[in-house]
Amino acid sequence: MNDLFEDEPSDNTPEFTVAEISGAVKKAIEGGFSHVRVRGEVGRVSRPASGHLYLDLKDDRAVLAGVIWKGRAQSLAHRPEEGMEVVATGKLTTFPGQSKYQMVIEDIAPAGAGALMAMLEKRKAQLAAEGLFAPERKKPLPYLPEIIGVVTSPSGAVIRDILHRLRDRFPRKVLVWPVAVQGQKCAPEVAAAISGFNKLTPGGALPRPDLLIVARGGGSLEDLWGFNEEIVARAAAASEIPLISAVGHETDTTLIDYVADQRAPTPTAAAELAVPVRMELLAWVDGQGARLSRALSSGISQRGQRLRDLGRALPQAETLVEVPRQRLDYLGERLPNALHATATQKRLKLSEAALRPTMLTRKLAEDRRRLDGLAGRLTPALQRRSRDAARALESTARGLRSTALRARTDRQRELFEAVSRRLSDQALRGQADRVARLAALDRVRETLGYVATLKRGYAVVRDEKAVVTDVAGAKAARDLQIEFADGRITVSADPQGRLF
Repeated sequence: MNDLFEDEPSDNTPEFTVAEISGAVKKAIEGGFSHVRVRGEVGRVSRPASGHLYLDLKDDRAVLAGVIWKGRAQSLAHRPEEGMEVVATGKLTTFPGQSKYQMVIEDIAPAGAGALMAMLEKRKAQLAAEGLFAPERKKPLPYLPEIIGVVTSPSGAVIRDILHRLRDRFPRKVLVWPVAVQGQKCAPEVAAAISGFNKLTPGGALPRPDLLIVARGGGSLEDLWGFNEEIVARAAAASEIPLISAVGHETDTTLIDYVADQRAPTPTAAAELAVPVRMELLAWVDGQGARLSRALSSGISQRGQRLRDLGRALPQAETLVEVPRQRLDYLGERLPNALHATATQKRLKLSEAALRPTMLTRKLAEDRRRLDGLAGRLTPALQRRSRDAARALESTARGLRSTALRARTDRQRELFEAVSRRLSDQALRGQADRVARLAALDRVRETLGYVATLKRGYAVVRDEKAVVTDVAGAKAARDLQIEFADGRITVSADPQGRLF
């Protein structure tokens, strides 16, 4: 029994639960470090969907975990980025779930201008790698925009300078989108203004501008930092409207200057880039008009002189028509004889043509006989064909008993009768056409026959063998027979060769 009592604890040290120990540590740390400022380099940065911001602050010997709650993270002037040297203000606390301590950060800022410049260079390199600074993506500025949108503070001297310069050069309609030009609201308001101008409808109640000017006066790096924010640079890059950046003085450079389609050293210079000088344009138009008038007058004068020079080199009108007139007179003298000779040749060819009345009569007689023969054969053939078809149809009809076959037979009979009628009509029409053609040929025969020619005062002279067509033939014949329209006479030659 004594041995058993010797194994029990001999001291009275109190026992604590894990939660009690964690609470005591938390109270001790928060009581001793309720407000601290820590300088270090930002390490790991995490932005989960909850909206809180988790990061590490580190130096060459230690790492301190930090958290920025969602409400405070949205209002930070500078977003912490990995590698940036910052000064964080807040308090130390513990996270019992992992037995670790951390810093709840209330405010964080770059540790001097050097940190800002390092962050700016890093952001600039990232955007350049994405191609946002490429010259080929920059849009040309409109020569004379109708409406100009200005993104700036409405109460500063910048807007007054821009409006005054536009009024002096070429008055245009100006839409001003008021924004904060420094501080925490600057970047989101400028980005929203650029996006809002692009969403306007062209020609609407509030028309969409043809050109944008983002302007601000000079200031320190911290004052201009809103125009170095990534959301502003991306909004300017996404703008479909050509954009002029006029932020700061000539020596000031921001990220929007690299992304903009054109950079102006000052807001006044931006207005000069936006519009030409109206009076210079009017003077140029007047000068061009005067040059055009002088060119037209000179051109007309030169062409008139050229026309006069060419006119002197041309021959006289009478000289040009002398040869054609002489040729016309010569041809006019030859025309009657030529017409008479041509008519004589045509008359001889007509009389010597192979077409003879006897030939036409014989051809007509043959065609008439052939037509009569065909007409005589046509009717018996059609009748015989009809009888054969009728007998075949009746034989087929007797062998068919069903109603459908009888109906089909009736249709075939009707079709046959219709075809028979068409064949008969066609044969009659063909016969009538041939008769009409024979009559027409007979009329042509009578017209071309020499009998009709005799009625017009001509005569046909024949000897014992053929028609006599020249004087030599007439002198050689002993007897000549002369045929007139109303009869023939015979002329004989005496022993001296005279006709009586």
